Amino acid sequence: MKVSLFITCLSDAIYPRVGEAMARLLAQYGVSLHFPRLQTCCGQPAYNSGYWKEARESAKTILDAFEDSDFVISPSGSCTGMIHHYDKLFEHDPVMLERANRLRGKAYEFTQFLVQVLGVTDVGANFPHKVTYHPSCHGTRILGVKDEPMQLMEKVRGLTLVPLPFAEDCCGFGGTFAVKMADISGAMVTEKADHVLETEAEVLVGLDMACLMNIAGNLHFRGKPVRVMHLAELLYEGVKGA
Repeated sequence: MKVSLFITCLSDAIYPRVGEAMARLLAQYGVSLHFPRLQTCCGQPAYNSGYWKEARESAKTILDAFEDSDFVISPSGSCTGMIHHYDKLFEHDPVMLERANRLRGKAYEFTQFLVQVLGVTDVGANFPHKVTYHPSCHGTRILGVKDEPMQLMEKVRGLTLVPLPFAEDCCGFGGTFAVKMADISGAMVTEKADHVLETEAEVLVGLDMACLMNIAGNLHFRGKPVRVMHLAELLYEGVKGA
């Protein structure tokens, strides 16, 4: 079984510890992650901005990079979700469309793979902290990732999970949206951060570093000491310190 890591731009360039946590956790279950160096951006910024020609070039590189993989695992519901849009990019190219559909069928967000494929809900972690969870838009709405992170957190010893008010409201990032509609984006993330603070949680956790980066930036700017982590980081830290 050839399992490949689709690291995504943000995790690769800014949050490499997320990929490290994924690799170390999966190694516990005999999964050795393959890392195709050909991989690049999934094409989502270009796609969302209407530059579909440029998005196709990125998508072609992703298809080449993971052509021989049995599974493709990513720490981002957003970038994994973009793969689900490749059928739109290649709808008039039957050969590329077939390749896009093959990739879609073997691409998983991290918690999906852990729970659905490996059948793991208890990684043996201990994390004695008060935690709240932000369900990012793309992972929830495009991939349908809802139960998997909850199942994993429920089995973490010592973790107290506090519901986030209006949890499914967007954090306001949206990639290029945060640049093009900065005022609206800023208002949305402030509202999201306010709800995080309402929970009095020590830790905010999620599945997508783009959203977490956005919320963390707002909290940091306001001087609020809430720790922000990807769920893979939380689980690995819990295992390492257990």
